[in-house]
Amino acid sequence: MWRKLERIEYDNAPAMTPLVLHASRALTPLEEISDAAVVIEDGVITLVGRRDAVRVPPRARVINAIDKTVVPGFVDVHIHGAGGHDVMEANPAALSAIAATVARHGTTSLVATTVTASTDTICQSAEGIARYIKKQGTTVSKLCAAEILGIHFEGPFISATRRGVHPVEWLVLPSVETLEQFLASANGTARILTLAPELLGAMPCIDAARKAALVVSLGHSDATYTQALAAIRRGAQHAAHVFNAMRPFSHRETGILGAVLTEQKVTAELIADGVHVDEAAMRLLWGAKGFKSVILVSDGTAATGMPDGKYSLGTFEVDVVGGVCRNSEGRLAGSTLTLDRALRNVVGMGVTLVEAVGMLTINPARLLGLEGKKGVLCAGADADLVLLDEKLHLAGVMTRGIGL
Repeated sequence: MWRKLERIEYDNAPAMTPLVLHASRALTPLEEISDAAVVIEDGVITLVGRRDAVRVPPRARVINAIDKTVVPGFVDVHIHGAGGHDVMEANPAALSAIAATVARHGTTSLVATTVTASTDTICQSAEGIARYIKKQGTTVSKLCAAEILGIHFEGPFISATRRGVHPVEWLVLPSVETLEQFLASANGTARILTLAPELLGAMPCIDAARKAALVVSLGHSDATYTQALAAIRRGAQHAAHVFNAMRPFSHRETGILGAVLTEQKVTAELIADGVHVDEAAMRLLWGAKGFKSVILVSDGTAATGMPDGKYSLGTFEVDVVGGVCRNSEGRLAGSTLTLDRALRNVVGMGVTLVEAVGMLTINPARLLGLEGKKGVLCAGADADLVLLDEKLHLAGVMTRGIGL
């Protein structure tokens, strides 16, 4: 863990009084502020600026991190589990363990991602996650833990050809009726739907998902360019773990990748663990899309933050060897990536820190319609903060005013 930061108490300030964080710089990430101060009250940022321009509120606590960089907390829109637990367990103990584990690696918000299973199983998991989210919003926690923002339904409306490790026996064609069951179970917490646009029934399903204000994500797909483009024009605006579980790119039939790479309104997930995607392919994605359209995700499993061994991913088992998750067939099955490691990986490739932070913070927040609340340091945003040392290792984390 990180060393304890110096704290200065003013007027014997109680726990819920204002807090001022001083850092060598802040990446909001829309701007860089040197010798920065961040003022926090009741779990919300009230002011960000240069230290000499920020007045310390009366009775405030001051945290000096003058050799650190402060950035917004990371937002993970594609994560299945961590800390030995899977989101589909959907009970408070499991979800709390996941939220606490990823917070130790800088993820302060996440979208709980399901995997293909029976309709009943997915609905049961969605109900449990939704109950946790609703309670989470009314309970004051003293623990530094990520906030679960909603549910990402990955499957069962995906291609058998590009299913990855999703169980083939539970794959079904996209169905508005089945989607409505998922939405009812999620009770207003559904955020993202990933589907294969070439499947029969996909277009009406996209219509229904957009009507319900879901982000429609293309993934686990063998779609042609024309099929993918039709889905984008219908309302799909995102792509799950680009390059993985997708029809390969060809110069005569570019497939779904051709549409994702050339349609600028489509945001693209990237698993930057050095295993899922080659460095040259990552550079191709950034070159085609630009950094503002790429979102770094973990695709993390229950094995995240845990030693090698056997873990559950939804309803099946995966083996983790050398930190790499595979199923019994040897196929990649999610990852053990944490977003702080993703940050270091891409910066190590020459991406600027500002660009890297944006792919972890403001880009996913915008996708979810939460800009101004998540993924940014500004007045009115939740006090989700990450402190980084000069080697980009975590020196502290705050989730909604708790931590550091």
